[in-house]
Amino acid sequence: MTHLRRVGGCDGQARAAISWSGGKDSLAALSASRGGLDVVAALTMFDEAGARSRSHGLRPELIAAQADRLGLRAVSARCSWATYDESFTAALRGLARDGITHVVFGDLVFSQHREWAEARCAEAGLTAVEPLFGRPTSDLFDAFVGSGATALMVTIREPWLDESWLGRALAADMKATFAERGIDPCGENGEYHTAVLDGPLFGRPIRVTAGERVRHGDCVALDLVPC
Repeated sequence: MTHLRRVGGCDGQARAAISWSGGKDSLAALSASRGGLDVVAALTMFDEAGARSRSHGLRPELIAAQADRLGLRAVSARCSWATYDESFTAALRGLARDGITHVVFGDLVFSQHREWAEARCAEAGLTAVEPLFGRPTSDLFDAFVGSGATALMVTIREPWLDESWLGRALAADMKATFAERGIDPCGENGEYHTAVLDGPLFGRPIRVTAGERVRHGDCVALDLVPC
């Protein structure tokens, strides 16, 4: 269990940021950590041009809209894949200078992802918090769709899914199909990614229009354009 160092955030809670992908797991991690942390910022990594998020390929306008609806300060950094670790740690050091002491991550299954998060935070003198790690992904899927949040599929990977799934909101009735096709309920093997547009923590929904579809190997991505 993570012990929080109290440093005078809201009601004495530790001030935290969240590593923000824009997808369902980030939102679930934010929701799970709200009771014990004062989460004030969302950190997202972008490509060198600042045009797309590194994790889910989302527009910066959409990431900014998500942070706005959640009442978080949007923090970003640009990087290549080769400089990702260095740039991420530098961004964490900037957060630490602003009084952040903890960083929330939405890792679920893979220990190497958790170890990476802990190592980067340690380099910046911060504490990594993983509120979802180790919980069954079937339970996490059920909890997410039961929360009333809206998450649209923005990337699918063949052969598990095809382009007809792009733009669809996660729903309970998808779970049976996932099981039939050997898909992890939360897409932990890269079967799909989502973008969240609404939920209990949102001040108001985000309206989007569907843009072009782009193929990268066996993945197809849908561009969501905020209205």
